[in-house]
Amino acid sequence: MKAIRIKLTQDMVNYRKPTSFQLKETYPLPPPSTVIGMVHYLCDFTEYKEMSVGIQGKYHSKVNDLYTRYEFKNAMKYSKTRHQLEVEGCGISRGVSTVELLTDIELLLHVIPKDQSLVRKIEKAFLYPRVYPSLGRREDLALIEEVKVVDIYERELEDEVDIKNNYSAYIPINLIEDDSIEIAKDRVSAGTRYKLTKNYVLVDKGTKRYPRVFRQWNKVDVIYASRVQAQEDTIIQLDEDDNIVFLI
Repeated sequence: MKAIRIKLTQDMVNYRKPTSFQLKETYPLPPPSTVIGMVHYLCDFTEYKEMSVGIQGKYHSKVNDLYTRYEFKNAMKYSKTRHQLEVEGCGISRGVSTVELLTDIELLLHVIPKDQSLVRKIEKAFLYPRVYPSLGRREDLALIEEVKVVDIYERELEDEVDIKNNYSAYIPINLIEDDSIEIAKDRVSAGTRYKLTKNYVLVDKGTKRYPRVFRQWNKVDVIYASRVQAQEDTIIQLDEDDNIVFLI
């Protein structure tokens, strides 16, 4: 099985939690949907290509920054005392809000398309991007340090193996439950459990006359953790340079 391994860095970034509004909170690593979206955008895919991703990395600190926030409702009429902007008779409120940012991010990504014939196309898209790569918000530029096609294989470990570079990772919950992976010497409380978005299908919940199309997300159950160790006598996935790979 072939994967595209991508090492990249970012300066300041927000991987927004979809349920945060007044303060735009960030995930500690990009969710699978964000990585898959970047791959599709750079490759100019016009339909979803099924793929698995491995996401690990680290950041230095968190800071807060201000941004301009716009709020409006459909058909809300403009009022001088309530709104700052008027567009075609509708009122828009403009104010200041706060966004949470990670600093000095390093990421190690593994991308495995189900259709293995796409491996070289994805590799080329990252080696020679058609537009500047970003991950998170559009302005969150990504500096690509390495792109390499690697083999992914399973191996039964003869000894314990730690995740490299003090990285944290998203780990599928089943690997924790079957004791293949140990977090901080079995202190499972050291990890944070997330349900992360991966991909979606469009679902019409309206009527034939008044269709209302929504995204129905497929979510994956993971633990975000550092100080991760694969246990001896367990079967784990590795790349050809012995990096542990947690596929989502």
